[in-house]
Amino acid sequence: MDYKNGSYALGGGVVDPLPEDAPFYVADYHNYYKTDRGYHKRSLNSNGGWNVIGCMSFMNQPILQYSNEIRSAVLIMHGEKAHSCYFSRDAYAAMVKDNPHTDNKELLIIPDAVHTDLYDGGGKDAIPFDKLEQFFSENMR
Repeated sequence: MDYKNGSYALGGGVVDPLPEDAPFYVADYHNYYKTDRGYHKRSLNSNGGWNVIGCMSFMNQPILQYSNEIRSAVLIMHGEKAHSCYFSRDAYAAMVKDNPHTDNKELLIIPDAVHTDLYDGGGKDAIPFDKLEQFFSENMR
């Protein structure tokens, strides 16, 4: 399959075995869902393909225009090497811009972590449980 022309999605998912020239983010997901680490027999990602519909597109629409009205605590956590890290950075910037309630907002970028490392730690102890506990203890009284 030719990933450059989008045929991974059109062909029903990530092929197995994965081609050597697959982009990093495809290999990242493949190395999680198609291996013992993340495989589950009922998981769409582990088997027949990737879900091509969902509600995440709403996050890219006008809802972010109102994020700077959030008063409650928000912790955004993302892996530094995740292909979508830019989105968390942009969402955080929009949330704190002109927001008078920024003292309980935080962007936590995990060094050297990819997206799937934050599912289960990736064998690298990537999930900062102590930081999560601290944030929630301080902000969720």
